[in-house]
Amino acid sequence: MSAIRVAIVSEFESRLGGENSLLAILPHLMRYGVRPIIVAPDSGDFAAAVRELGVDFIDFRRTITDGVMLSQSEAREALAEALRRISPDLVHANSLAMGRLTGPLVRQLKIPGIAHLRDIVRLNRRAVADINDHVRLLAVSQATRNYHLAQGISAEKCHVVFNGVDQTVFRFRKPTGFLHGELGLPHDAVLVGNIGQIGLRKGQVPLLLAMQQVVEARPKTHLIVVGKRWSSKAESVEYERALHDLAARPPLQGHVHFIGLRHDVPAILNELTLLLHTARQEPLGRVLLEAAASQIPVMATDVGGTREIFAPLKSQRPATVLLGDPASKSDIELSCEISMQTISLLDNTALRNELARQARQIVENRFSTAESANTVYSHYQLAIADFVNGGGKRNESQSPESMLHV
Repeated sequence: MSAIRVAIVSEFESRLGGENSLLAILPHLMRYGVRPIIVAPDSGDFAAAVRELGVDFIDFRRTITDGVMLSQSEAREALAEALRRISPDLVHANSLAMGRLTGPLVRQLKIPGIAHLRDIVRLNRRAVADINDHVRLLAVSQATRNYHLAQGISAEKCHVVFNGVDQTVFRFRKPTGFLHGELGLPHDAVLVGNIGQIGLRKGQVPLLLAMQQVVEARPKTHLIVVGKRWSSKAESVEYERALHDLAARPPLQGHVHFIGLRHDVPAILNELTLLLHTARQEPLGRVLLEAAASQIPVMATDVGGTREIFAPLKSQRPATVLLGDPASKSDIELSCEISMQTISLLDNTALRNELARQARQIVENRFSTAESANTVYSHYQLAIADFVNGGGKRNESQSPESMLHV
């Protein structure tokens, strides 16, 4: 098959989970003959990373002067103009929001479209209809797929494609102590980490409540919080303020370190004794894959696709400590479970080492960037074939597996 010109529409200017997942597979897609054209805000670190790969870039953003958002119809009109200039063989929306934006456009412009479902959020009927305008839908986990099927997303069109992680970037390295030095901590301080967006669904309040108990029981423990708040909603601003208030009071005072958005996450992971992922909702946590690849033991809430990441290989025990589903638990109830399990893991070096070893094996077997890119490429081929053969009806003689690019 000749080179496929793919317009990949991405939402954010910063390198968040979806952007990093896309960047991880772009080199593979280009080796397969795909010519990607990224359509996204031309500012921030995402655009810079795309250009480092030598990929074409077209500026498109939902905001105008002073942060005012374009209406849905205005955004579609601007995007339609860009797509007409590109004249792609396929449109790939890299997020659920972009899937909704591009759905009616690909139908109107008669271009096959794929939407990546990287979020678990409620959709109204109009949003579901817009997303279903695509020929194919790629969900990052079975949990994500199941959630959206219940909302009316087409089961025939929706397929699970796991994200991949670069296992040469995220790998075991001996700790250097650089983070201790940066934060002015004693060399024997035990670092545990939480990495991700600051926000309600990431569960940092119960984590900090739990850390009160952990620090009292194990005073050398320090929590490193990596990430920033992206939402400007009042409830999100208040949530972040509450976190800092908790961290400023004894016994946490001096034991919680907010270090913001970082681009040295691979190095930071190697300094941690344990990653604590206490999210209340998580489609498929990219940082969980990164920690597993780095052989950092993980304790995580049993939400969304997390169980799918750590499903044991044959004859092995689970590769993480899974907390219960937090949906029915208050912050206090969840914090009690977090603190108990954290102290138990900190006291059990052998178990931590075993979890880390198994997690790395799982990533090597299931979550390579090459396999993820290979599967996405097969869906590109099938989406074009489906479109040509009749408006999205699947040719059952062709499965993604039968068209994998080797």
